[in-house]
Amino acid sequence: MPTPPLLLAALATLAAAAHPSCSPGPHPSGNCQRLASTHSATCVDLHLRTCIDAAYNQTSFPTPLQHRSWETVESSPEYMLLGVLHFLLEGQCNPDLRLLGCSVLVPRCEGGHTRRPCRHVCEGLRETCQPAFDAIDMAWPYFLDCARYFAPEEEGCYDPLEQLRGELDAEEAPPSGLPPTFIRFAHHSYAQMARVLKRTAARCSQVAKTYSIGRSFEGKDLLVIEFSSRPGHHELMEPEVKLIGNIHGNEVAGREMLIYLAQYLCSEYLLGNPRIQRLLNTTRIHLLPSMNPDGYEVAAAEGAGYNGWTSGRQNAQNLDLNRNFPDLTSEYYRLASARGVRTDHIPISQYYWWGKVAPETKAIMKWIQTIPFVLSASLHGGDLVVSYPFDFSKHPHEEKMFSPTPDEKMFKLLARAYADVHPMMMDRSENRCGGNFLKQGSIINGADWYSFTGGMSDFNYLHTNCFEITVELGCVKFPPEEALYGLWQHNKEPLLNFLEMVHRGIKGVVTDKYGKPVKNARILVKGIRHDVTTAPDGDYWRLLPPGSHIVIAQAPGYSKVMKRVTIPLRMKRAGRVDFILQPLRTGPKNVLPGPSRALPWSQEPQGEATQLDFEPPRARRQPASGSKPWWWSYFTSLSPTKPRWLLKY
Repeated sequence: MPTPPLLLAALATLAAAAHPSCSPGPHPSGNCQRLASTHSATCVDLHLRTCIDAAYNQTSFPTPLQHRSWETVESSPEYMLLGVLHFLLEGQCNPDLRLLGCSVLVPRCEGGHTRRPCRHVCEGLRETCQPAFDAIDMAWPYFLDCARYFAPEEEGCYDPLEQLRGELDAEEAPPSGLPPTFIRFAHHSYAQMARVLKRTAARCSQVAKTYSIGRSFEGKDLLVIEFSSRPGHHELMEPEVKLIGNIHGNEVAGREMLIYLAQYLCSEYLLGNPRIQRLLNTTRIHLLPSMNPDGYEVAAAEGAGYNGWTSGRQNAQNLDLNRNFPDLTSEYYRLASARGVRTDHIPISQYYWWGKVAPETKAIMKWIQTIPFVLSASLHGGDLVVSYPFDFSKHPHEEKMFSPTPDEKMFKLLARAYADVHPMMMDRSENRCGGNFLKQGSIINGADWYSFTGGMSDFNYLHTNCFEITVELGCVKFPPEEALYGLWQHNKEPLLNFLEMVHRGIKGVVTDKYGKPVKNARILVKGIRHDVTTAPDGDYWRLLPPGSHIVIAQAPGYSKVMKRVTIPLRMKRAGRVDFILQPLRTGPKNVLPGPSRALPWSQEPQGEATQLDFEPPRARRQPASGSKPWWWSYFTSLSPTKPRWLLKY
């Protein structure tokens, strides 16, 4: 990946630095002396560009790093490092790290006294961001030493990230005279979206909460609102479903539909709507209205009616997020040609991490490996149709080719659950938006429409237990505000109907003979070459179409158990099918055989993801003796002084 010229210039300045000495002076013991929590100072206005959005507007000299003027601050390697970390870490921990560094580089000054930032904020951020530094083999910056430059709460410290949280926590009262159940059918900026979601969660705190799964490249929280009878907790046999909007920044209808859906679920729950109460009491629902908030800002700057077909589509790194996931479909086709080889829970190739992986993509990948999602939908714009995996053709050179998954019947049922109750998708006019899909019932296999790699839906299916479809909400990617209410009316029932589909098929618990849950047990269905695995509590969910199925549960060290189940045509609640596995009585030579034995150990898919699954290999590999990280050559080639304090080894 070529390094931007501005980054090279910043790195050149950074390279001129050596390891800093103790300041304000070494302790007699030989250790650096810790700074006082506050001290008298002359406050001056803060006009440092990198720190312009800090939670304060005055600082003082000398700084904790013994800089005595603006010139020394701006020419310091610490300041330059803050300017390039955004690029080095590929957007991770931004702008948090920058603001944390500013709190040390230019300390907060008010009322003639400086104040130190809080130690717990530093420690929390270090825990979160250390893997990003490890990924580029860079040491944690010395000036972010949580013990030395940060103070405990009892000493009157302040939170340097309060500005970030303040933007999201601010309350926005509903328009005067309108009830709290009022939904404003309008486009929402990022700050407005965050406030609506947080206010909605506060209104329905018994069944809702918000949380962030990570940050965009430009530092915006990827904010999720969750609905459940126990928000924040996975409950035994309660299925998990997610809806994701705005993966392409200029396709905004899905973003707004999910903002409206969150408000609708909350209001109807409080009003006693039995359907909504039943849904929220039996399902854990996660709504991510905007996966690409940076791209949305680009599209919104042009505005509805003026937005081009691609303006804002990509994230801030110019990456198409729906082409940025690992290509597991090609590996699936390779494995499917061999007998007795597992083709589900395919691991991520180490080579994937050598490419450019967006922080938004990483956040989604970690999210779906943390929560045992069963069902998902990604909401797009540009046409009017529901597509389902596979999105990549089984013959790579074929741009359009029907390429079904082993769960083709179930995916068609899921797609029809949305399309069949959407009034415009069922409109018989071929001249309408999406009319070319009318003969297929407004649903289509993704690769039969157009083939592409790196899609989110294929990744969900091949790496986890989750079944994901793609919904195209209309031909106008950035609809005018007056069209939003109509879009909501068209999509409200399809969204609810789709959410309820998570209760189709079977569910149950896999335990041993003592009642202990068996984690990562495999649930096989004869005739469908795609297994699901049990969650940590031993519970599982298997989406299945109506009919008779032979279901098998097995796990290493246990005898497999087989059951025949029949799912009635109109059954709308998952049938419960539990399994009790008996331990094998034979020695290790008679280990339970299974398709997975056909794979060498290095290729064996694992049912449970670990941190290693979604961190670049370089994050786990120490350089060979005498070698240096990839960025080290920039410093040594541009300056004779070597900044060894950046090195880990």
